[in-house]
Formats: sequence, C-alpha cells, structure tokens
Amino acid sequence: MLVYDTGTLLLCAGCRASWRLHPLPLIFTRVSRTLLGKQDLSWSSWTFQKVIMRLGSHSLIKYDHQNRTYSIHPLVHHWSSTTMERNQYHMQKLILTIIGLSFSVTFTNEDYIYRRKLLKHTTNPIASLKPEDINPLVGTHIAQIYSEAGHWKETEILEKMVMEWRKRVLGEDHLDTLKSMKFLAKTYWIQGRWSDAEALFLVVLEKRNLVLGGDHPDTLESMANVAVIYSSQGRWKEAEALEVMAMERRKQVLGEDHLNTLISMDNLAVTYREQGRLDDAEALQSVVLEKSKRLLGNDHPTTLITMSNLASTYREKGCFEDVVALQLVVIEKRKQQLGDEHPDTLRGMSNLAAIYSKQGHWQDAELLQVGMMEKMKRVLGDDHYWALENMANLANTYKDQGRLRDAEALSVEVIEKMKRVLGDDHPRVLVAMKNLADTYKALGHLENAKVVEAMVEESRKRRDRS
Repeated sequence: MLVYDTGTLLLCAGCRASWRLHPLPLIFTRVSRTLLGKQDLSWSSWTFQKVIMRLGSHSLIKYDHQNRTYSIHPLVHHWSSTTMERNQYHMQKLILTIIGLSFSVTFTNEDYIYRRKLLKHTTNPIASLKPEDINPLVGTHIAQIYSEAGHWKETEILEKMVMEWRKRVLGEDHLDTLKSMKFLAKTYWIQGRWSDAEALFLVVLEKRNLVLGGDHPDTLESMANVAVIYSSQGRWKEAEALEVMAMERRKQVLGEDHLNTLISMDNLAVTYREQGRLDDAEALQSVVLEKSKRLLGNDHPTTLITMSNLASTYREKGCFEDVVALQLVVIEKRKQQLGDEHPDTLRGMSNLAAIYSKQGHWQDAELLQVGMMEKMKRVLGDDHYWALENMANLANTYKDQGRLRDAEALSVEVIEKMKRVLGDDHPRVLVAMKNLADTYKALGHLENAKVVEAMVEESRKRRDRS
C-alpha cells in the first residue's frame, strides 16, 4: 500500500483543521491525538517523525526517499484491515477527511499534480460511504479532485449533497449555499446540460443581487456565468449584452487587471468570434493573454483558456503561422496538469485536428479526429457536445478529402444527435446542416441539398424572430 507523501498530506490536513467551516468527524480528533499524543489538532512535524520512526523500528512502515512515498508491508496491511474491520466505516471517513483537508484550491502546476495523485486514494473511501455521510467541506474539496479529473458525474453527486446540506442547515439564501449552487451549475454546464445550469445560475444571480447588491463581485460573477450559458446556447446578442455589462462593472469595482475582469474580457471575445467579429475577438484576446501571462503566469488556467481561444480565433481567420505552436503549448501543459485523457486535453487535441483540417493536412486531421472520437465517447459519452463537435469536424475532413459517402453518413448521425442535445436551431446544428447540404451537392443530390438548405433558412428565421 503506497501513500503519496503522507507527511505533507497530514501536515496540510492538520493545518486546515483549524479553519474548517463544518464539524470534522470525531474519529479525526481521536486518531490525531492517538498518533501525535496531543490534545489539540495543531501540526507538529517533529511529533509526526517520532511516530514514523517508532513504526519503522518495528518494520511496520518504510519510506522511499526518491519517490516520497510511505509503504506498508502487504501482511501488515492485511492484518490491519481485518483487525479493524468493525471500524472500516470510521477509518474510510477519516481517510477521506484527511485527503479533503490536505489541499487548498489554488492552480499551480504542483497543485494540479498533487490533486491528481490524490484521486486514486479517494476511490475506496467514496465507495464505502454514502454521500450524506461526508463532511460538507470535505465533500467540496473531493468534488474539486473529481472535477479536475473530468469525473463530472461523481462531482455532481458530491456537489448536490453539499448544496442540500447547506440549504437545510444554513438556509437557501446563505452565501455558502449560493456558492454550492454555483458549483453545481458549473458542473451541469460542463456536461452540456445548459437548461439545468441556466436555471441554477439565474437563481443564484437573483439571490446574490438581493443579498449583496448589483455591484458586489459575487453578483458580477453570477452575471458573467449566465452570459456564458447564453453563449453556449447560441444566444449571442443576449450573451454579449450581459458580458459587456459584467466586464465594465468589474473594471470599475475590481480593476482592469483583476482575474475576473480578464475572464469577462475573454468570454466577450469568444462571443465576438462566434458572431464573426474576428478582429474584435483577436484584439481583446491578445490583451487578455498578455496580461494573464504577466499577472498569473504561463501555467494558470485562465492563461491556457485564453491561449486556446486565441488559437481558435486565428484558425477562423486563416492565420496558421503561429496557431499550431500555440495550440501545442496548451495541449502539453494540460497533459502535465490534468493528464492525457482529461476532457480539456482531449478538446485541445480536437481543436488541433480542426486546425490541421483548415490547413489542408487532412490525413493528420483525420488520424487525430478518429482517435479523439473514440476517446471522447469513452470519457465523455456519445452525446456530449464536445464529442459531437469533433464528429462534425471529422465529417468535414471526410468531405474535403472527397470521401463523400463517409461524410454524408457521419453528418446525418451527428446532426440527429446535435438536435437532441442542443436543439434544432442552435448555431452548431445549422453549421453542420450547411455542411451536409454541401456534401449532397458534391454527390449530385441536389434535391436533398435544397431540402436541407430550406430547413437551415427556416431555423435562422426562427432565431431572428426570437
């Protein structure tokens, strides 16, 4: 049994026990006192080392200095698990508590790597406990581990538990309750469940506006979150209006260089790009990227998101000179921070494939898109909108290579799924339908092309009327 840098883990957990927001399990206190011989929960590295030396002197534990891990002999591990069988529930609760309190939610490379290493140690405790048995503060932190790993269903379960606990104990208007609702809404959003996310985000915006006022940073955050949902739904004008308002207020309240101001600027730039205002998007994203690198560092999530978004803008403008290098930097850093098969890494690779396709490097694009299609299906599911976006891009790559039958079959499949997930009139659906019409024309199926084009035109009229 290996435990990653147990000294650091227990040190962090012990330090954070003093600022906890919710009561910790009683066993945490009991074991801390038994192991460390102390009546309080303050950390003592010297006491911890004495405990480890005592255990090591009896060959119960060994420390690997190179890998910074402690190992317990398999026989000792088996003996302890069978001897303490009646206390397994409490022990698993303790393990999860220590893991949950061992980190703060910051975003350096080391933070990501540390939380990734913790993931494997949460599996057994989570499987042994009911969500309602997990301390809310611990649950929030374990949800962060799952979210960064792309395990959004597990994240959702924990976030729902924390939200319901806070509603019941703190009240529906308490700021911590609203924060829990926000986290859950973001998890809905990342899964493509935009209606669910919109409903929660709107509730949080309304309540924060009443409790905190319209210019409070948390209210402005909620305004920006609603705008992101509108943008995801293809409601560009509504998104732009809210994004401009949130950005200007954040500049006044927080300053032009604040992280949240930069996020608002980048979100607005994406909305500009989706409306075809590519020069406006590039100008804004260039400013955000320069500030993010200078103020936050090259590895910060906001820096990487802006870098990826700017690469997409360059792709749409046909500026391919630097776009591949930019996207490769994003992919490499996400691999380091999140892992090769994290959804954000996979989407970055899908975007790279789209760049290859735009450049006319169709074989490279196809190879990458086929690989991403299988991985995204396994990691995200068949109907996640990132997976559908990649499938639509692959259909275009087939079309550009003259593989029209393959392009037709895949386009029909992806349009059907997109309509079900995004709605008949979503801009992504209309683009896919326009590409299918082009495929029909290339096949000589002119009547089919006319039917599809008429459907696209009717959908656009409906969008304009709404």
